[in-house]
Amino acid sequence: MRRLLRFLAMTSIVGVSALATEGSGQESAPRFSIPPARYRVRLEKSVMVPMRDGVKLSTDLYFPEGAQGKLPVILVRTPYDKNPWRQPRDASTLGGIAAPSYIFAGLGYVVAVQDVRGKFESEGEYVYAGGDIKDGYDATGWAATQPWSNGKVGTYGCSYLGETQYQQAIERHPQLSAMIPQAAGPMQYRAGGGINGGALELASLVGWFRMRGSKIYYRPPPGTPREVFLATSDFFKTEPTLPNIDYGRIWSSLPVIDMLKKAGSPPTDFEDMVSHPFGDPWWDKTSYIRPTDRFDVPTLHVNSWYDYGVGETLKLFNQMRVNADSPKGRDNQFAIISPTTHCRSESTTEHTVVGRRALGDARLDHLGIYYRWYEHWLKGADNGVTAMPKLQIYVMGANRWRSEHEWPLARTRFTNYFLRSDGRANSRFGTGSLNVVEPKNEPSDEFVHDPGTPVPTTGGALCTGCAHSSEIIDGALDQSDVETRQDVLVYTTPALEQAVEITGPLEAVLYVSSSAVDTDFSVKLVDVYPDGVAYNLQEGILRARYREGFERKVLMKPGEVYQLRINLHATSNYFAAGHRIRLEVSSSSFPRFDRNLNTGGNNYDETTWVVARNTIHHSAKYPSHLVLPVIP
Repeated sequence: MRRLLRFLAMTSIVGVSALATEGSGQESAPRFSIPPARYRVRLEKSVMVPMRDGVKLSTDLYFPEGAQGKLPVILVRTPYDKNPWRQPRDASTLGGIAAPSYIFAGLGYVVAVQDVRGKFESEGEYVYAGGDIKDGYDATGWAATQPWSNGKVGTYGCSYLGETQYQQAIERHPQLSAMIPQAAGPMQYRAGGGINGGALELASLVGWFRMRGSKIYYRPPPGTPREVFLATSDFFKTEPTLPNIDYGRIWSSLPVIDMLKKAGSPPTDFEDMVSHPFGDPWWDKTSYIRPTDRFDVPTLHVNSWYDYGVGETLKLFNQMRVNADSPKGRDNQFAIISPTTHCRSESTTEHTVVGRRALGDARLDHLGIYYRWYEHWLKGADNGVTAMPKLQIYVMGANRWRSEHEWPLARTRFTNYFLRSDGRANSRFGTGSLNVVEPKNEPSDEFVHDPGTPVPTTGGALCTGCAHSSEIIDGALDQSDVETRQDVLVYTTPALEQAVEITGPLEAVLYVSSSAVDTDFSVKLVDVYPDGVAYNLQEGILRARYREGFERKVLMKPGEVYQLRINLHATSNYFAAGHRIRLEVSSSSFPRFDRNLNTGGNNYDETTWVVARNTIHHSAKYPSHLVLPVIP
């Protein structure tokens, strides 16, 4: 939350560009499209809103002073403390200094910012990703029936604040009228929310749970009069104060389940989350979305190509259309996908750089679109916002916005790029190649996976704000150093004679064997520039025990060949002529993912490991390949 406020403080919230049409380049300089604030804002602090079970959630209300009639409500539900949304206290103009609470209230909305159950000032027990289906429904009903409300409620927020929106929409409150979930989606299914292919998103989870996952907060004694609480609340800090630590040391320690104890942390759900298999009833306490869940609310889905949840966001973009109860829900699903990292879509500039990769002028009228979205759905304005393209994507490499209509794109040609070599694909100095021609009889490639010396994470879709560490960097970084390792297999096309665009979901189909009963296989898609700089685009991983589904554990027989389908999520990238397409294959990306100790045991409570000799097969019988969504 604080990072979002800092970004809003640094970014001109009134400057954004017109949309580019399909096939065109970026339009001219941004045009300002959010009007000046119309009202001064009055804050009513810490209103206790009752849920159906009697638990009360602390909610700040921001009122536009002087606004006439009943007003629509924008609801924000956060686990990160609602109090930072109170700054600045006076936002009479929109000069890039106001928190979203003041921005929207200044434009004629009542903004309700609520601590989720068990967090900060709210009552009840906090459970990670739990309770937000019912609580979001109840909070919507409360907001819609207040005497100052016009009965229409919209929702807003990034990351976890976006997850709560998706979850509350499952119960389909009739007065939930519009949503803007940003950088959200990993909690879509049980195998999400910090799990990627069965591996833990270790760096992000350890930092997030330690800094943000506390189940304990010090509150006034029960029965404290409201006036006493309000008179004294500013004297106390609601957020736990934790010392700085060496996260690298914690990530490298074993067992995984003891990491937060070693780091020093209040009680959290970390130990439960990492120790319960996906079929365990413990997960029933969470609010994970099922593929059969139905929705019925117009939604503007916002995410970015270097965010760890972009693939799930696009799945939800489809699911909320297909599983809608009415034409309003079905026909009003829109998505905007920028080239940035987590929660930074709105911070693009004329010279956008993501990690170390220059991606041109990626500005877009994000906040202007948000404003028009709410004006239409909550105030009934006929402003044409629903005439915008269903899907707006930034094509990296070509460095332009493009309008589309569906996901995947209807004109996609899913193309197999086969892994080829003479058995020596180890490192970028080896003989690995990527080719549309199927292999015949070729020797396989082997590498040694030693959990004691894992392949280091180099950029990617990391939540660095979650990790709370400067030891890792997100976004696009040069992979050249990592590609010198013998435990990284490298498969590369020749320099492209003609440009190739890939836009869509990505998958690697590998035929593998191992000397171990369980191990991980990780894959990374890379754009190699003519000067040799190799920028990562997307990566995925699969713990082999989950190759038949995440709710059952099936170990391997050493030496036997198995097919693995590895999800690389999604991207949009233009490989210009002279560039090369590259796939890296290994068994680790640490500390983004926890190390598979290769024993077949629990992994989370183990301290010793087995060195595995892992094999990638590519032949007529075992045609390992990368499936790319080529756009003609």
